[in-house]
Amino acid sequence: MISTNQFRNGMTIRFEDDLFQIIEFQHVKPGKGGAFVRTKLRNVATGATIDRTFRPEQKFEQVRTEKRAMAYLYDESDHMVFMDNETYEQVSLPKGLLEDRLDLMKLNMEVDVVYMDDQPFNVELPILMELEVVETAPGVKGDTVSGGSKTAVLETGAVVQVPLFVEVGDVLKIDTRTREYNARV
Repeated sequence: MISTNQFRNGMTIRFEDDLFQIIEFQHVKPGKGGAFVRTKLRNVATGATIDRTFRPEQKFEQVRTEKRAMAYLYDESDHMVFMDNETYEQVSLPKGLLEDRLDLMKLNMEVDVVYMDDQPFNVELPILMELEVVETAPGVKGDTVSGGSKTAVLETGAVVQVPLFVEVGDVLKIDTRTREYNARV
């Protein structure tokens, strides 16, 4: 059992008979009243996120997870197939599990498959990925009406906002957590 002062981002806990991954947390000590912990949690089974506030004395069961480096091999109709880089064992996961990150994935890229009780339940992408721009509008010098950014389509099909100087063929670093432009390579 762990208390709220032991929370860490990425930790998996059991709450209300479901498994939740802690996306972010914040300890708050207001001027009046007792301290509390404000959290954002992702339901492991459904992927839904919720905001919850906990008292510091609350206890939770921490669920042990293990990450294994795997390569993304190919798609089946409604599943994605990954291969363990050490044992060459193949694992199939439903596409619904990765719905929000599916358009950032390239074939043969290395990801971390997260296991709980020897069952795969999540996939973590690298924080920064290098992807090539395949389509974008030309940047017009002095055009800052759009806030100095434009949309670009990447080689995986993802659509992101990029600065005006980015052109087709440029390779960009994209933050997979926020889906934002980070740098040009």
